[in-house]
Amino acid sequence: MSVPTPLVTAPCSPQNTLLRVDGLAFSYPQRVLFDGWSACIGPGVTLVRGGESSGKTSLLRLLAGDLAAQAGSLQIKGVFLQAQPEDYRRSVFWIDPRTDVFDAICPNQFFAQQRAKWPGFLPADAAAWTDLLAGLSLSEHLDKPLYMLSTGSKRKVWLAAAFAAGATLTLLDDPFVALDKASIRYVLQLLAAAAGQGQRACVVAYYEAPPGVALAQVIDLGD
Repeated sequence: MSVPTPLVTAPCSPQNTLLRVDGLAFSYPQRVLFDGWSACIGPGVTLVRGGESSGKTSLLRLLAGDLAAQAGSLQIKGVFLQAQPEDYRRSVFWIDPRTDVFDAICPNQFFAQQRAKWPGFLPADAAAWTDLLAGLSLSEHLDKPLYMLSTGSKRKVWLAAAFAAGATLTLLDDPFVALDKASIRYVLQLLAAAAGQGQRACVVAYYEAPPGVALAQVIDLGD
């Protein structure tokens, strides 16, 4: 059976590429997702669009190096995942929003870990960091263990770190799930700002285009 090739609209130019995908192949026992797929991703916001079980999360995990491809190569600014995995991952912010790895610590401890990991992470005393916590309504939850937070509040913790880290490539999976309306509006504002970035790429997996966000390109996995 032939595998549908993901459609990439408005691909970036080679001179503007941050992430290059060459010959990517990946399949589960019951389904082939990618078979020799190539693409390049440049600055701004790229949408990975697709229906349920279309492979959106799997693609993000592949791009993050969290899921091993069966063939092909990934490189960020000339750094190959296969040859320099640690250097590659230092350029990619990815946290599976369903993870429970950090449940035993509180958001303040989690943010301290991320601040030590990412040199460009917003300082704790920066106005932009205070605004980020307020915009996501996290200020009152900073010292509570993560296991005590609701699904939506935990997802806000991951989102705050993602937008604060300053990574070359940021991967966001279903960023609006379980969020309240005010937080959704704020995340849309953050994405709209990220769309104007000239040195960083944000790849968002979602079933439709986020309203008000100027997309650099769309990777359509179909329905």
